[in-house]
Amino acid sequence: MSSFRSSGQSWPAAAFYQCFQVEKMSVLSIADPNECCCSNPTNTNDAVVYLPVAPQIVARTRFSPPTATHSQCLMVPEALDWLDHVMKERGESVSTVAISGPGDPLATPDITLHVVTEVRKRYPHIRIGLTTLGIGSDRLASDLAKAGVNYVAMEVNGVRSEIVEKLYAWIRPAQKTLKISEAARLLIKEQRNGVPALKFHNLTVGVHTTLFPGYNTDHVAKISSEMMELGADTISLVPYVPEANAEVDLDIPSPEIIANAVQKAGQFLNVTEPILSQAMTSGCGSPAATIAELSQPTKKRPNVAVASSNGIEVDLHLGQARKFIIYGPRDDGLACLLEVRNAPEPGKGSARWTELANVLPDCFMVLAASAGETPRRILGEAGIKVLITEENIEGTVDVLYGGGKKKKKK
Repeated sequence: MSSFRSSGQSWPAAAFYQCFQVEKMSVLSIADPNECCCSNPTNTNDAVVYLPVAPQIVARTRFSPPTATHSQCLMVPEALDWLDHVMKERGESVSTVAISGPGDPLATPDITLHVVTEVRKRYPHIRIGLTTLGIGSDRLASDLAKAGVNYVAMEVNGVRSEIVEKLYAWIRPAQKTLKISEAARLLIKEQRNGVPALKFHNLTVGVHTTLFPGYNTDHVAKISSEMMELGADTISLVPYVPEANAEVDLDIPSPEIIANAVQKAGQFLNVTEPILSQAMTSGCGSPAATIAELSQPTKKRPNVAVASSNGIEVDLHLGQARKFIIYGPRDDGLACLLEVRNAPEPGKGSARWTELANVLPDCFMVLAASAGETPRRILGEAGIKVLITEENIEGTVDVLYGGGKKKKKK
């Protein structure tokens, strides 16, 4: 369940918005499919499943850490396996699939459209949404609609370049580095063009605004007004929460600041709970954990390869590993260390990962602390899944072979 925290108090999202019902504003129930496609935290039959498949980050605010601490990005086959698992276990409670990050789904449209098409093909009656900064939304609106997207949550934190410039450390459309003043103007233009284009193709558009005290809390009415004129359906307001190692730290917005922002935004757009706010976690585990469960040793591929510098923890990026520790079952079925194999030499581009697949023909999985998209794709096509983890080797291997997870060694 999503919640807001202020002055040490935590409120459920639904209760929070109900506290600030004001005249001329209606707080929508997010269970209402005619109004928005986000889930209702109090309704177990209206949950959202996140598919974190977008790898490319296009912007960072000054209030976020330089290195984003996001959940792992899944390859498309992994994400679809995860979705199938969730639908099998909890399908009756799932109303929406959300295409998510760590990056922006519209920055890698081929991946996003492929996933949306597959989800729509497998589950024709489910709603599909995505969250985006909006860059490319005008150009992609038609394709998104044809693929089966129902809902777009667009993050709009300012509609004036001088405000956007103060909010963002950088904005990199199409992986191009622009001056922040130029990038801010481009972002505003893309959002202004994107909302009406999405509406033209009958997609529901919800604006998502984070409240940064001293930066945009007095700007909310302007955001809501302009987005209404462009055709947006709803707006959600989320209080800023400090993050460790951020460039700038702010105070958490007070209930008075939030109530004032909600009232001003509500003069133009219906204010809803945060769009696509409830991830499917209860009872289903995380995507990464489920991938481990779904990946089983076979007669042809009974073993696991591990990228480790010390033989105790999974602590190496896949590309840093010069050797791989191979674990597999003994004659009695218990998993143990079998051998160590040399990794292909670096500097060969994608051919290196094809060579690695040939080095690991008997492995169904590789454990690494991190891995790029290209090696994960190439190894996946060869039948070897890459599991990103930083756990101890013994416990993780035990889980993969059906045992209980063991505590980390001291």
